[in-house]
Amino acid sequence: MRVGTFVLAAQFPGQGHSEALHRAVRSAEVAEEAGLDSVWLAEHHFVPYGVCPSAITLAALLLGRTHRIRVGTAVSVLPTAHPVALGEQAALLHITSGGRFTLGVGRGGPWVDLEVFAAGLEAYERDFPDSLDVLLRWLRRDRVGADGPRHRFREVAVVPRPDELIDGAAAPETVLACTSPRSVRLAAERGLPMLLGMHCGDDDKAEMTALWRREALAAGHTPDEVARIADCHVSAGVAQLADHTPDAAEALLKAMPGWLKQGLDAHVTVDGRRRSMRDPVAYTELLCRLHPVGTPRLAADRLAATAERTGIRRFALLVEGSGQVAATEENVRRLGAEVLPLLV
Repeated sequence: MRVGTFVLAAQFPGQGHSEALHRAVRSAEVAEEAGLDSVWLAEHHFVPYGVCPSAITLAALLLGRTHRIRVGTAVSVLPTAHPVALGEQAALLHITSGGRFTLGVGRGGPWVDLEVFAAGLEAYERDFPDSLDVLLRWLRRDRVGADGPRHRFREVAVVPRPDELIDGAAAPETVLACTSPRSVRLAAERGLPMLLGMHCGDDDKAEMTALWRREALAAGHTPDEVARIADCHVSAGVAQLADHTPDAAEALLKAMPGWLKQGLDAHVTVDGRRRSMRDPVAYTELLCRLHPVGTPRLAADRLAATAERTGIRRFALLVEGSGQVAATEENVRRLGAEVLPLLV
């Protein structure tokens, strides 16, 4: 199994932005020291749910501070970015890191971000496939032009070309965040592995991986290709370790509801549509039930159970749920020292 951390740079009540970002950076540095596989970075705008507005920028910093661990975005929000600009940045990080960068992309939400960045609601509701296709062509070809519903430009040279990486993969690994059958089908058709959210349980993720496989085969991908790509699916979750399971859950229930309430409440829709928000306490309790929250043995068993049920053997685990720098570092170290040895 490949176990990594999922970093939101969450701003807990009473904390400033710099404290949240310091905890994010430290957790990533400790993840490498602890022997974890990867670090996945989220991006958000204008909300304390996460104070990193550019996952790819933070990825560049962390790739420069680390030597072995893979660093990925989870995700770079494509509707508020130009696919060529994002593709150039991804190629740059791919080459300069020696192939340690993963580009995760997604649709994001119908938030005011679309207004601020002049993207428009169409970028979220209609034009995401067009933007994704431009991005993928940029990462796979030496010249790219566009004549789609959203992007139109003459053919230009791809500089730097990702396939010029010496002794490495020809293009940055790219994964697609999937939250609906529509996005699962899009990932399957384009031959992309999925990133599945921490709000989903094993049964839901198993249904999505099964749908992805059917759609990928129907799109003409060979069984060998499907197996190879499926091995790169990522399951997001929460990890909190303690000597006794109730203590791990208590640590999250003390800290996460306050963060979730202020973070989720701060989201503003671009068009005034009504939002249905989760109850922060109930959501935290759900996350404790679904994910590796408890003793190291319980954590290992839950990860193994998810892998058995879904076929996913790659994890991005939120480790900052306590909201504290020292506690987060300890959580990451225990994940590496006490959980990884129990996994096969």
